[in-house]
Amino acid sequence: MYRTFTHFLLLAVVCNLTACGALQSMLPSSKVVPVAPSAWQAPLPQAGSVADLSQWWQKQGDPLLLALIEAAQTASPSVSQAIQRIAQARASQAQANAALFPGISAQASAGRGVSQVGIPTATTLQGGLMASWELDLVGANRAVSDAARAQVQSSQAQWHDARVSVAADVANLYFSWLHCQQLQTLAAQDADSQQETARLTDLSAGAGFVSAAQAGLARAAAADSRARLSQQAAQCDVNIKGLVSLTAMAEDDLRKQLQEATKTTYTLAAPPVARVPADTLAQRPDVFAAEKNVLMAAAAVGNAKAQRLPRLSLNGSIGAMRVSSGGIDQDLSTWSFGPLAVSLPIYDAGQREAAQASAQAAYQSAVLAYQATVRQAVREVEEVLVQLQSLQAREQDAALVQQSYNKALAATQARLQQGLASGVELQEARRAAWAAESAVLALQLQHKLAWVTIYRALGGGFDPSKA
Repeated sequence: MYRTFTHFLLLAVVCNLTACGALQSMLPSSKVVPVAPSAWQAPLPQAGSVADLSQWWQKQGDPLLLALIEAAQTASPSVSQAIQRIAQARASQAQANAALFPGISAQASAGRGVSQVGIPTATTLQGGLMASWELDLVGANRAVSDAARAQVQSSQAQWHDARVSVAADVANLYFSWLHCQQLQTLAAQDADSQQETARLTDLSAGAGFVSAAQAGLARAAAADSRARLSQQAAQCDVNIKGLVSLTAMAEDDLRKQLQEATKTTYTLAAPPVARVPADTLAQRPDVFAAEKNVLMAAAAVGNAKAQRLPRLSLNGSIGAMRVSSGGIDQDLSTWSFGPLAVSLPIYDAGQREAAQASAQAAYQSAVLAYQATVRQAVREVEEVLVQLQSLQAREQDAALVQQSYNKALAATQARLQQGLASGVELQEARRAAWAAESAVLALQLQHKLAWVTIYRALGGGFDPSKA
């Protein structure tokens, strides 16, 4: 009895595993060829690998930046939500996989009593196993299982994308704060210079060399420079508030660490860019997730089609029962095989057909979304490459401008020592040099932010094989 039941279960398992391929011919293609160019149109800064990009922050040599990124990723609600979505997807995958195998339950009972007059008291012991299984003849449950696995992979890619986004936000604020500190130093120097110019102009006005109106304008310029200094200081504080919000660090501790960071200067390393766009697309978690959405939509189409086909289910049980009464033991064990039931949908007023049409439309939408994601990914990389090329040319010009104004400042200082220039002219030359330096610093910040943008556009080191 047990051997017969066991043999049948093994045979049913084999039939289920071999028949699941029947649905594959019903599924739309889960592989969509991305419409991507064969090469980048904009020049590349350098080539590299996914491994290089995943360790990009470590290569910057800034331990505070690493600490801020790690703190922000730990505190980020978007990262936490992504982790929970992974857990939910794995639970759904376990449920989908369970549908591929029989469900087995057990029961046991014991009783003692008199069922009829004149019959001695009887003790009844009973136990049994019951199995039920819907055989996946056309592979519908297998398609659902594959879709659940794709959902897990998509959730893991979205988790990586959330971490990359948080890292980019922290880096942007951190670099902006460093730049803000540099501008604040220049603004303080400019304010002092304008104040000195106003003092010298007042002296000249008192001696009758310049008009009172010119002295008033100099005082107004000094007041305006002090206002810009206050505005710059406020912007630096705003950047710190943003870092506090992202990292959940105490503001006093963060300010102390940031003050130490200003003592260290370094050049941001360029992120590696794959020479072939297809390689870059393979590193994008959003493209990977969109591709998995196509697979899930294709499985939904197959499942909807399977609902219009016959379904086969099997039940069986093994029961052991022992009755003791009046010194006599009886073995009343039973077993059953079946029923082996077939259900065939005949009429449902078009519900299954409508469900299939809806699933097909959702599949087409997923394909279009995937193609749009690919195009957007290519656009983001191309745009930042163009920006980098433009920044490189502008930085060269800005450096030449700064050198020219520095030479002009040195010449004015030499003329002042010879009595050929005034203090006002010297202050004006200084402010021109500081303005040129400010322009150089602004371009350097834009360059750093562009590196962060391209790091994010390249996927932040995402490895699909680990999803």
